[in-house]
Amino acid sequence: MRTLVGWDVAEEAELIQLYLNAGENTAVIAMNAEEIVHHAETDGKFDAILMCISHPDSDTAYQVFCQLRELLPGCPIVGACHMQEIFKVAKFLTKGLRAYVPRDTAGDYVFLLEATIESIVEAVRAEREQKIAEKLREEIDSVRKLQMSILPQDLKTPDGYEICASYEPSQIRVLGGMPVVLAGGDYYDVFSLDEHRTVLLVGDAAGHGMKACMSIMTMHTLVRMIRNNQYLDTAAFVSEVNQRLCDQSIVSGEGGFITLLYGILRTDTNEFEWTSAGHPIPLSHCLTTNTVKPLEEDDPGGMPLGIMAEAEYNSHKFIVPPNSRLALFTDGLVEAFPDDRAKHTEFGVEGISQTLRNAHEAPLHDAMQALFDDSKDFTRGQGRHDDTSIVLLHRR
Repeated sequence: MRTLVGWDVAEEAELIQLYLNAGENTAVIAMNAEEIVHHAETDGKFDAILMCISHPDSDTAYQVFCQLRELLPGCPIVGACHMQEIFKVAKFLTKGLRAYVPRDTAGDYVFLLEATIESIVEAVRAEREQKIAEKLREEIDSVRKLQMSILPQDLKTPDGYEICASYEPSQIRVLGGMPVVLAGGDYYDVFSLDEHRTVLLVGDAAGHGMKACMSIMTMHTLVRMIRNNQYLDTAAFVSEVNQRLCDQSIVSGEGGFITLLYGILRTDTNEFEWTSAGHPIPLSHCLTTNTVKPLEEDDPGGMPLGIMAEAEYNSHKFIVPPNSRLALFTDGLVEAFPDDRAKHTEFGVEGISQTLRNAHEAPLHDAMQALFDDSKDFTRGQGRHDDTSIVLLHRR
């Protein structure tokens, strides 16, 4: 801690310098108004200022105080005054004096100066951190709202089917456990290509914050730009998106990438064609037998997008049976876990499957909410550490 001291009694100033120079602390002493202002202008950063508020007189001290406030606006100022001058403190307090120390005739107050100044410096630091945290929350919330703006608000459901989808961000805790909802890189979309074809997709950009958000917005823009090319082969579409994303530094820079599950449902034949770019494989839930299984057991999916332009992708086809559901989701659902986990357990595909089985008689939206609720409960109330998106499809 570095303290600038403006004092009026040389003997006391020497003692103050002795006490405030202990350990890693240092003190710079000024014995007149011109000298303390000079140090404030030329000596760089100070953590605190200690000054007499009546030296050489109250009006001059007040002028010096105001100059110091302008020169070092973030530096807390502690005033010192004799007991009979305590009434003069009010004018300084109204203009930003952080605290004051009464000077007793025996000079015992000197022994309290170090602790007093240190506590004030720590309080100021805590306030600054609080302001930074509040600003961080505001900026994160702005990015999160930007991300939310690209998610579809009304899903068009084809005849014979129901579709519901939702997204929940992860949370971090800062400064006293205050929660901050993070902006992330999750993304889902549902739209029609023509009368009989409906696209369902779920994407997840690596990381959180502005980069993840901008990465997913870039992919969203590309998907919307090239969807009119009428790619009926999902692998060809994903390859095209990947090649274009590899040219975007916002995605590929600093090890960034996006996983994607892109599928096309043909409502006239009930065929669901899909391609995975490093994304979790969808689950099929037969409500008649109440069994859940992945659409593909042996293919883990292709490489995530934005890594290698020449990456190859495979398309798969699945006939959606009557009275069944498909679940598409991001890895935030799979990887939900409690902080104090002992054996690296996670909610996993088994947890998702069990929730789907438990909710097999529930309406589709309630089944989706159960996935969010059960995965959060699995974390023992601590919340999922990653964004989570879910798209559920129900064939009647």
